[in-house]
Amino acid sequence: MTEAIDRFAGYVATLGRGPGRSRALTRLEAADAMGMLLRGEADRMQVGAFLMLLRYRGEDASEIAGLVEGARPATRVPDAGVDLDWPSYGAGRTRGAPWFLLSALALAAAGVRVLMHGTNAFSGGMTVAAAMSLLGLPVAEDVPGAQLGLARTNFAYMPVRALCPRIDELLGVRRLLGLRSPINTVARLLDPGDAPAGVDGVFHPPYIETHLAAAEILGRPRLLVLKGGGGEAERNPRRSVAMHVGVGGRGRSEQLLQPLKLGVPDASEPGVAAIWRGEQRHEEIEARIVATIALGLLAMGRGGDDEAAQIWRDRPARQMR
Repeated sequence: MTEAIDRFAGYVATLGRGPGRSRALTRLEAADAMGMLLRGEADRMQVGAFLMLLRYRGEDASEIAGLVEGARPATRVPDAGVDLDWPSYGAGRTRGAPWFLLSALALAAAGVRVLMHGTNAFSGGMTVAAAMSLLGLPVAEDVPGAQLGLARTNFAYMPVRALCPRIDELLGVRRLLGLRSPINTVARLLDPGDAPAGVDGVFHPPYIETHLAAAEILGRPRLLVLKGGGGEAERNPRRSVAMHVGVGGRGRSEQLLQPLKLGVPDASEPGVAAIWRGEQRHEEIEARIVATIALGLLAMGRGGDDEAAQIWRDRPARQMR
C-alpha cells in the first residue's frame, strides 16, 4: 500500500507543482490514477487534494478521457443492446420533477433502448428514483437488474451507487469540499452500455467543449450536448438553446433550437404519473417532454419535433407497466 500511495503522490505533485511546473495528467496517467482511486489505493487526504487540483487547473479533455477509461472496467453493463445513453447528474436547486424521465420512457415505449444512470443527490427537486417509484417502475440495483429492465421494457435507470459505489463516494466529496469536481464530468461520459448515441446536459456552457472533445478522444459514435435545465438533458421549450453534436471523430455540428409557440405560462406542477398516463394535461410540461424526446431522436440522427410529438401521442397504447 505504501508503494501505491507513493505512486499516487506523484500524480498529485504533477498537478500541483505550481506556476510553470504543473501540468495536466496524460491520458495514460489519468487512467492509472482513476483505477487507483476506484481500488481504494490512495489515502483520503490524497483523494481530496487530487480532486481539487483537477478542478483548480480546469478540465482538460485528454485528462478527462483518461479518467473515463480508468473507470470503465468498473462501470460496464454488457450485452444490453443499449441505443441511447442518458446520464442524469444535474444539481439544479430550483428544478421540480425530472420530466426528462418521461421523455426517456416514451422513447423506450417506441422501441429505443435507453440506459439512464446518475445521481440527484445534490438536486433540489424530485429524484429520478422517486419519480420511478411514483410510476411503479423498478430502479436497477445491479447490472443484472439493468439488463433485465432493458430486455423487458427497453429502459433501465441505474443509480451510480449501484453502477459503481466508489464513483458515488467520489461525487459525494462535494459535501466536504463545497465544490463539484471533474468526476462529475467523468460520470456523465461513462456510457456504461456502449451505446451508439448519447444525450448529455450541462449547466455551464464552457463544459460543452470539454464533453465533446473528450468524447472524440474516447471514440464515441454520437453525442449530443446542450445547456439543459439544472444541468440535465432537458430542453426548456420557451427558450432558444444551442445543440451540439459530435459524430465519431468526423466533426461536429451545431444547431440553434428555436422557442416553441406556447400559451400563457402555467406555473402549476402536475403529477408525474398523471401526466404519463394521460390523466392530466399541462401544455408547458408536455411541450418540455416532447422537446426533450426530440433531443434523444436528434442524438441518434433521427427526426426532431414532429416525430417526438407522435411518440408522445402514441405512448398510451404502449405504456410500460
